[in-house]
Amino acid sequence: MAKGHKTGGRKQGTPNKVTTDIREAYQKLIEKNINKFDKWIDEVATKDPAKALTIIIELSEFIVPKLSRTELNSKIKNELNPDNVTITFK
Repeated sequence: MAKGHKTGGRKQGTPNKVTTDIREAYQKLIEKNINKFDKWIDEVATKDPAKALTIIIELSEFIVPKLSRTELNSKIKNELNPDNVTITFK
């Protein structure tokens, strides 16, 4: 085998069989119990609402992509006035 050259095994980009099997099993587990999540969150919330919110936030990371931070350039930054900003929730 020449140094730096692959001569056997999986081709690059081919998923590991064990990893694939675990992901499939986990997906089946989630699909089987998806209807129970509301009940479980409600049970946690009755004892510890903050923990229930933390669970929801942690689970949302798998569905809603995280937003990357952006920097405002100085021209726009200087034009923003926090006194004129209104945030509304629907």
